[in-house]
Amino acid sequence: MKVYYDLTPSVGDSAVALGSFDGLHLGHQKVISSAVAGTKQGLVPTVFTFAANPLTELGGRAGGEIITQEQKISLLEDFGVEQLYILKFSVVKDLSPQEFVDRILIGVCRAKEVCCGFNFTFGCGGRATSGTLSKLCAEREIKAEISEAVLLGGEPVSSTRIRGDIAAGAVDEAARLLGRPYGYCSSVQHGRRLGRELGTPTLNQAIPPDFVLPCFGVYASKVYIEGKEYAGVTNVGVKPTVGSPCALAETWMPEYHGADIYGKVVRVDLMKFLRPERKFSGLEELKMEIIKNGEQAIGFFTKNEPLHKQ
Repeated sequence: MKVYYDLTPSVGDSAVALGSFDGLHLGHQKVISSAVAGTKQGLVPTVFTFAANPLTELGGRAGGEIITQEQKISLLEDFGVEQLYILKFSVVKDLSPQEFVDRILIGVCRAKEVCCGFNFTFGCGGRATSGTLSKLCAEREIKAEISEAVLLGGEPVSSTRIRGDIAAGAVDEAARLLGRPYGYCSSVQHGRRLGRELGTPTLNQAIPPDFVLPCFGVYASKVYIEGKEYAGVTNVGVKPTVGSPCALAETWMPEYHGADIYGKVVRVDLMKFLRPERKFSGLEELKMEIIKNGEQAIGFFTKNEPLHKQ
């Protein structure tokens, strides 16, 4: 997949998916799949998106991030996108709707087909809608495909809804809306080695900056190390029994007996909320609870999702 951080002209005529795509959830995937289908007409499947949510560049608040830019790039390639534009919003924010279509979609992307969601806005001040885009494209003989909302549980799938689920600990529901588990990639840091002393050595990781912070508590998690998957039990929070100055994610893998992985970037997916974070009377009680939670995590994967261990 070709990735551009500037207005490099497209390698060919394209089908372009437009949007912030801040979660790449099922609704976003519907828009992107429309562009990918353009390959049947010989068009280059393309995504035009932004490095950060436009609201943040306008001084507003967009809520925590759901995926990193690296994850976004990897997922888009998996979806079949062959050309990706990731720009600063400032590059296009002052363009009129007509200028955006003529300069960007036609002049840069060589668009023959444009795909967006029903609530897409563009142009200076964000005053133009998907309806405006359809009209401008029709006048220029460009096909415009507007995707309606994807509904689950009678409500539209949205990044705001997903952030709410993650913040409430409902990571399994967030996974349903995302079409994949919610997780993070972060380097493994040295901790106080208390877990090792308890016989439950852990991976200490910081939640990526600006991410939506999961509800403090303990989760069944899936850990990816060197192509293998391991059941994990992850505590997100401030470790009230032993103390921590900031929120961290600390993961114990009951069935991992490999080498230390300090400094390596490890992916952890939070699969199921097990219990709230709480303070124990002492280290022995904490150890017993960690072991119990580890058994619960293994049980979760036995019943729900076999691990790939080869």
